[in-house]
Amino acid sequence: MLLAVDLVILTLRRARLHVLLIERGADPYVGSMALPGGFLRDAGEGIEAAARRELAEEADLDAGILHLEQIGVYGEPGRDPRGRVVSVAYLAISPRLPDPVAGTDAAGACWTRVDDVLSARVRLAFDHQRVVADGVERARSKLEYSALATVFCGPTFTLAELKQVYEAVWGVCLDPRNFYRKIQGSRDFVIAVGPKRKAEAGRPARLFRAGPRTVLYPPMLRSNSQQHTGPEHEREQGNELELRGHPHRAEP
Repeated sequence: MLLAVDLVILTLRRARLHVLLIERGADPYVGSMALPGGFLRDAGEGIEAAARRELAEEADLDAGILHLEQIGVYGEPGRDPRGRVVSVAYLAISPRLPDPVAGTDAAGACWTRVDDVLSARVRLAFDHQRVVADGVERARSKLEYSALATVFCGPTFTLAELKQVYEAVWGVCLDPRNFYRKIQGSRDFVIAVGPKRKAEAGRPARLFRAGPRTVLYPPMLRSNSQQHTGPEHEREQGNELELRGHPHRAEP
């Protein structure tokens, strides 16, 4: 049995959630898109250490600037034609990540819209479609109960930029007034800093940074409502964030 790591690296680009994919440069699945990752170097290498090494080797990214957490273990027989391979998958998140550079054993690397992967418009090698889906759902769930949304932002950000994170990760449009009320009602989630940022149009926006709280109370729950037909259907439902208009659609 062989042990490997796979990496679901997420960032926002042009207000859309993107995942880093590599083009495989060797068999199996040569030429196919896949997640960055690889086998442990030897018996003395730790699993997380291997994940950090693969971030550098396959994506030219420094693990020190990323949020990194384990998603799960994938070991179904037949998932890899080379034999019995068990993979430990990690979720990595950081704001404004640069254009990727293909690593040692990858033919290319690119940021790809998560919508295209989840809808199978972009097909992945191995069971990586499932791994991406699990990683995205982990991020979506953690946005409800933790301060993970601030990890997608820079050191300082506006509430509009934070709202953009929730909309991109959840794939919805949120009512601004309801969203701002929920954010400000969650103590120590974000902290105001100055000065205000000048906007191209309108009033300058107040800047915030991540607060000390890592668990949100009350939580920022996703609405159970289906998409609405117009503003007349917007309403607050308990602690849920109400959707506005239609689900966030991918760019054409």
